[in-house]
Amino acid sequence: MGAIREHALLTLVPDVEVVGEAATGNDTITQAAAIQPDVILMDLQMPDLNGVEATRRILETSPHIGILVLTMFEDDDSVFAAMRTGARGYLLKGADRGEIGRAIKAVSSGEAIFSPAIAHRLMEYFATVTSQTHRSAFPQLTEREHEVLALIAQGVSNADIAARLHLSAKTVRNHVSNIFNKLQVVDRAHAIILARDAGLG
Repeated sequence: MGAIREHALLTLVPDVEVVGEAATGNDTITQAAAIQPDVILMDLQMPDLNGVEATRRILETSPHIGILVLTMFEDDDSVFAAMRTGARGYLLKGADRGEIGRAIKAVSSGEAIFSPAIAHRLMEYFATVTSQTHRSAFPQLTEREHEVLALIAQGVSNADIAARLHLSAKTVRNHVSNIFNKLQVVDRAHAIILARDAGLG
């Protein structure tokens, strides 16, 4: 397995042959075209051209090359920029030899891989996006009413909703009544259909 790398640690990873090293983004593109390695370990911060743009250009002409991003950055923008360009993996600098070795092998076989810290950030991001999407589906509902509607969509009874949300039965009944009024539905079945169409439940 060949790899263009920028990190000396690669020489210590078993079963990985370092076939090139580039210091700039443009040099990385040139070497990728000439060497056609299995995997490129890409730094996002490079002189003349950043790693995101270098990744995009390499994959335009050589989509079979696996790009594994290694960076100091932990912000969501850099994670998603790298993903959008087609990078298959994302590791933070400081990853140990074993983690880098496993990631290179996974990426070379076509898998996508993210370090545990990055995977956690992705889950948080998508949970937030999903929650915002659900709220935007019914902007007339309060946050608590959204919670109640989501449980209704799952087929949860009023008594169980009260128990889960630590509310009184009367409060839940009031929320359900408000939800029906705001959604202009006459019963639970119609509320469930609307909620599920919006992705709740």
